[in-house]
Amino acid sequence: MDIFVGVDTLFVRANQVKVCPMLDRGEGSTTACCSIKQLKSLEMSLMLSKAVLMRCPSCADNFAHLHCINTCSPDQTTTINVTRTMNITTLGIVKEAVVGYQAYLSTSFADKSFESCKNVRIPATGGYAIATMCGRYGSALCTAQRWYDFQGDSSNGLAPLDIDFRLIPEGVTEGIPDGVVPYAGRALGCNEMTPTGAEVCSCQDCQASCPVVPSPPPPAEPFTIGGVDGYLVLCVIFLCVLILAFLLFVLSTYLLRKEEGKDSEKGKGKRKGMDKNGNNVSERLIEPWEVTCTDKNSLATQEFLGSGFRAWGTLVASHPLKVLLASAVVTAAFATGLMHIELTTDPVQLWSAPNSRARMEKDFHDKHFDPFFRTNQMILTAPGRPGHFYDSLLFGKQNFSGIIAKDLILELLKLQRKIQNIEFWSNDLNRMASLKDVCFAPLNPSNPSLTDCAVNSLPQYFQNSVANLNAKVNMTELGVTKEVDWRDHFIYCVNSPLSFKDITDLQLSCMADYGAPVFPFLAVGGYEKEGYTTAEALILTFSLNNYPRDNIKFKVALEWEQRFLDIVQEYQKSPGNPFTFAYMAERSLEDEINRTTAEDIPIFMISYAVIFVYIAVALGEYTSFSRILVDSKFLVGLGGILVVGCSVLASMGFYAWIGIPSSLIILQVVPFLVLAVGADNIFIFVLEYQRDARRPGEKREERIGRVLGNVAPSMLLCSLSESVCFFLGALSTMPAVKSFALYAALAVLMDFVLQMTAFVALLSLDARRQDGNRCELACCVTVKTTAPTKPNEGFLLPAMRKYYAPVLLHPVTRVIVIVVFIFMFISSIYLMFYVTVGLDQELAMPQGSYMLEYFKYLYAYFEVGVPTYFVTTKGFNFTSIAGMNATCSSVGCDPFSLTQKIQYATEYPDLSYMAIPANSWVDDFIDWLNPGSKCCRLYSIGPNKGKFCPASECEYQKHVSNLMYNVLCKSKVTCVSVLLATRFMAYHTALTTSKEFTAALKIARELAHNITLSMRSIPGTSQDFEVFPYTVTYVFYEQYLTIVSEGLFNISLCLLPTFVVCCLLLGMDLRSGALNLLTIIMITVDTVGVMTLWGIDYNAVALINLVTAVGISVEFVSHMTRSFAMSIQPTHVERAKEATATMGSAVFAGVAMTNLPGIVVLAFAKAQLIQIFFFRLNLVITLLGMAHGLIFLPVLLSYFGESVCVRACVRAWARVNQQISH
Repeated sequence: MDIFVGVDTLFVRANQVKVCPMLDRGEGSTTACCSIKQLKSLEMSLMLSKAVLMRCPSCADNFAHLHCINTCSPDQTTTINVTRTMNITTLGIVKEAVVGYQAYLSTSFADKSFESCKNVRIPATGGYAIATMCGRYGSALCTAQRWYDFQGDSSNGLAPLDIDFRLIPEGVTEGIPDGVVPYAGRALGCNEMTPTGAEVCSCQDCQASCPVVPSPPPPAEPFTIGGVDGYLVLCVIFLCVLILAFLLFVLSTYLLRKEEGKDSEKGKGKRKGMDKNGNNVSERLIEPWEVTCTDKNSLATQEFLGSGFRAWGTLVASHPLKVLLASAVVTAAFATGLMHIELTTDPVQLWSAPNSRARMEKDFHDKHFDPFFRTNQMILTAPGRPGHFYDSLLFGKQNFSGIIAKDLILELLKLQRKIQNIEFWSNDLNRMASLKDVCFAPLNPSNPSLTDCAVNSLPQYFQNSVANLNAKVNMTELGVTKEVDWRDHFIYCVNSPLSFKDITDLQLSCMADYGAPVFPFLAVGGYEKEGYTTAEALILTFSLNNYPRDNIKFKVALEWEQRFLDIVQEYQKSPGNPFTFAYMAERSLEDEINRTTAEDIPIFMISYAVIFVYIAVALGEYTSFSRILVDSKFLVGLGGILVVGCSVLASMGFYAWIGIPSSLIILQVVPFLVLAVGADNIFIFVLEYQRDARRPGEKREERIGRVLGNVAPSMLLCSLSESVCFFLGALSTMPAVKSFALYAALAVLMDFVLQMTAFVALLSLDARRQDGNRCELACCVTVKTTAPTKPNEGFLLPAMRKYYAPVLLHPVTRVIVIVVFIFMFISSIYLMFYVTVGLDQELAMPQGSYMLEYFKYLYAYFEVGVPTYFVTTKGFNFTSIAGMNATCSSVGCDPFSLTQKIQYATEYPDLSYMAIPANSWVDDFIDWLNPGSKCCRLYSIGPNKGKFCPASECEYQKHVSNLMYNVLCKSKVTCVSVLLATRFMAYHTALTTSKEFTAALKIARELAHNITLSMRSIPGTSQDFEVFPYTVTYVFYEQYLTIVSEGLFNISLCLLPTFVVCCLLLGMDLRSGALNLLTIIMITVDTVGVMTLWGIDYNAVALINLVTAVGISVEFVSHMTRSFAMSIQPTHVERAKEATATMGSAVFAGVAMTNLPGIVVLAFAKAQLIQIFFFRLNLVITLLGMAHGLIFLPVLLSYFGESVCVRACVRAWARVNQQISH
């Protein structure tokens, strides 16, 4: 035992206080049992451990505490028992040296010391410090005994001698040598300050230091009433109320009419009788004084429109060739804009508005950090291949799956090298190109070699070296000698991927050959928790730079990716391939969409051809076999199709002129929509002409004009409603919806204009041919059979007049119809609450696409989701102490710092969708400054600038600005005199559905907003400073945060003109406008309800179709409404019957039967998007429109339609004028 005195003694005491402060008892009272040389040796040994433990000062203190007690304590003989010594000769003097001893510790001290250290992290590796200090057991299986066993094992290269640590519970004396007392000093908790004043450990390293953070609220409970679905209860109540109200209305109407019948029998009624359906009627004439101002407005409107179109039709029919020429010239003028058309295929530009938050955040990130790299990936499995157990010297018995086998890893390495060595001639570069020309090389971006390219795979743990994979060496651990090989290195690296040297005697690095770590979830997949050796898949990923599309290297990257796909597809077909795998390239999504679009073009062509054939056949009159070629309307049908095509071309050309880009959706949907609208108008016009008889002395042109005057107001009503509807739909913020609405609006308007000009001219020419008994397609050939004098009503009109309308408008049928449709409407309202919002990315792929297999593998084997960055903007002072503390997670950092809040979020992955906390360059910098380490420091100023500078001599404030500019600005931030941006990378959980991607975005934004508010409270922070989350998928899924409200807004805007235009064109007929609007609303709501039942998700594509549904519904509904309003039949029922028979037959033939054949053909398309959103959804829209327009609306009008018809008002007003004239 030595007592320190004198100058030398003071020097020794100073060193002891520095190394073992827990032994200091004050000047003159401090005793020790070690020399200065021993203190220096102990200091060097402890320094290695402090380098990884200093993040938690109390842990480092406890670690030093034990070894100071064993080495320098004056009472060491009471806690240790020497078991082995040996003689050594120093300077000719033989001394006895201790080479092994037993150290007795109380379990209370040992356990508390271990608890203080077990959660300390190493930012450089991302793992736990304890994992490097527990040998084979790693962090997961480490205990206090195993921890001390490793410290006492001289074979680990760290312990100077063998120490057998004995952990003795309190009160146990058995097995303890006489005179030995287990050391039971006070170990510090990780949440306690050290005696020297060091702060408590951070929350990230010490759970006990964490503040009480309330768990995030669970997802909202479903809305219930009395334990039953609340929406269901409300809908049932609403249904009962509506049906009861309707039945009361029917009953009261019946009783009222019965009472009126009694009065009429007494002679009080003017007229009496029953209609053909058994409904009591009481027809009376409209007296002039009963004609209201609204009726006069309606009369004036109809007279004005009718006379105007009559004159116009006569003029056009009289000069058909001139009109056709003028129409062709105008159309050609518009269509020439197609030379400048720009087709948008970039999904970002299609679905994300330039001023949307996600788009602006993406642009900010890409500007400061470059775009997210392009991913080219393979996920490989070996199903059915047996695994094996491996008894590792360092890690114990481990279960290796069949895929984690040396021969398969070598095979993967062979494939990886083949892909890495891709070379091809590039016309853009005018030389041979290879991977290094386009690869993402994070550590050497300016002039990369092949080994600088970021390639992530399991062989990278061995630096892609076959020699490293084959390396073996004998190693001794805890007195046991065994061979260690690639498996030991693999086990170590997947747990410490950032290590530059493993703990085996192989001493291999875990870092990839391009200098960065390969995290285990990027190398293997399909494992439980951290059981990496049981993984079921290998992952191979090549990352390329994401160049702008106008950069010449963008084409080079596309070409490399195509060569990658060629090699992978060829390898998949090779007979010696031991893998079953899925693959993708960054270009794959766009390639597959374009491929299926091209393959499905014939389907669309067949669809249009079927529609054309139907129109050409259905428009014919066919009075006799001999006149088939005379009465056919092949050329008229072709002309109608050409009118539709010209209107679409004119619309596309016009917008191409003014620079509004088009898209594939416009090419697919707009022609279909305009064809539905145009065909309906064509049928109404042609059928009206065929059913009309020429009046005596009337010219053919005058007859065409008169017929046009009768039907054109109805055509104008529908076309104007739809056009205004789509123009208002262009207020959408989604680019794809906006451009579709603009193109559709102008196309519908142009279609109406061309129908009023070119089609009227075509019909005039065809009527001239038909009147001359000349054959179609062979105009020089005439037939002798003359046309019948009686107008041809065809088959459909008589059938609907004689059978359909009477059955539909029977009193019992009418009640049933209203009840059934009310039930459908309320049921659909209920189902609307459960429609799935989103678009799963696999639906964009055609059936049989290799991408579908890739998505299946991705969801099955990837353990984490996409990386997400928490990006900071300028305005925050990272150079201040407060600024550092607000962003770090080390000792002394704010427990609610940026990184710490992200860490808290990862503790609830099911709610936060965060899997891995953020890496922090701030923590790396703080550890870099740690005086306990002697690495990586240079003088920034002075005569020693550029030379090594120990952290103890470097001043933090002098270093920080230089570090941010010289180091950080090259990799993670962009600096222009001030710090403009920096980012912290975390990882989402594995996300598989649109719902999860959308929820992850929403939660990440909430978290970032919370962090922003906290950091703004730091003095000196700009109030426009912001933290926002960014990942590559956010720009696609942001739309689903607002698509419900935006959809309601857009559809409401579309519904508004259907009411306004209907009212205006019917002369302020509010009731007809309201019934018209109600029916269209019911069609739209019922469509969404059926979407829920048929598994059609609600997204931007569905929204486009719903906007289209409003337009098509106008065709089904508005013609019927106007026909009812113009009928002169005496009762509601008779007027509804006439409208159903006359206009209903035209609507059925023109809309329903035009759409259905073309829609059915789309069922054979390969693209799932077309099958779901064009076949299913358009089929639903057409069937529901037909049901509401031809079943529900006639019945609704028979109950609630306007009581005074327009033409009755005409008669009354005529009598007024007659009386005035007399």
